[in-house]
Amino acid sequence: MSKRNSLAAKSAAREKLRLERERQAKRDKVKRQAIVAGSLVAVLAIAGGIGYAVVQNNKPSYWESAAKDAKIVAPANTTGTNGTTVMLGKSTATKTLKLYEDPRCPICAQFEQTVGSTVKTDLDSGKFKIQYIGGTFLDGDSDKNGKITIGSRGEGSKNAMSALGAALNVSPEAFLEYKTALYSSKYHPDETVDKFKSDDYLIKVANTVGTLKNNTKFQNAVKNGTYDAWALAMSETFNTNKDGVNGTPSLVMDGKKLTGSDGQSAPMTVADFNTAISTALKA
Repeated sequence: MSKRNSLAAKSAAREKLRLERERQAKRDKVKRQAIVAGSLVAVLAIAGGIGYAVVQNNKPSYWESAAKDAKIVAPANTTGTNGTTVMLGKSTATKTLKLYEDPRCPICAQFEQTVGSTVKTDLDSGKFKIQYIGGTFLDGDSDKNGKITIGSRGEGSKNAMSALGAALNVSPEAFLEYKTALYSSKYHPDETVDKFKSDDYLIKVANTVGTLKNNTKFQNAVKNGTYDAWALAMSETFNTNKDGVNGTPSLVMDGKKLTGSDGQSAPMTVADFNTAISTALKA
């Protein structure tokens, strides 16, 4: 091979190598652009997802919007503003026991399971009337000003309160029996489990109560949320009470809280309740 041909071959080889390097550089550039574009799309998708989640979390819940703005339908067997005065027992009884409870309250369940039958016996005998005042604070947290944030931890108390309104619409006895069933050891859930938010579960419990079993009118009221707005109104009655009650269960007669042997909490035994109610009736 001549010296000229050898130089030409080397030059061609160098040119081929240069072109290959340019093509590889272009391929690398396209690849980098694709990676950047893909990353940007992923970032935007994540940001969009976070934004959507934030928007969803900040959207008013059903209880904050539709139920809150709905017309209040007061159950039968109620009186007072928006039907939030619920009086139970014989009208001839001269003393009234105010009973403050929250459907999800585990201590309320303990009280009802232990002392409930004694309270019912005294109620039936006419020793006193009961004014029931239901709260739903276990569904929400309180801010530094004590304002309840609706729906922040569930909705079972409000939903059960609405169902209790449906039972009260049937009869006072149905209300009391249903309340007993909801607080029973068999059906009352742990405070952290929001079972009462389920209409089906509330109806399941109601089917253990004679007058509510397969009661279409009651079941429709639960499913349709007929007394949802009333439940919120009842909860507001609890929140604005004048007895200084901020926990459940609380029992008040003639403006004074009934307490157990510790002098602080509600009477949680039959003996403590009998002592407390006997003292209150004599006052």
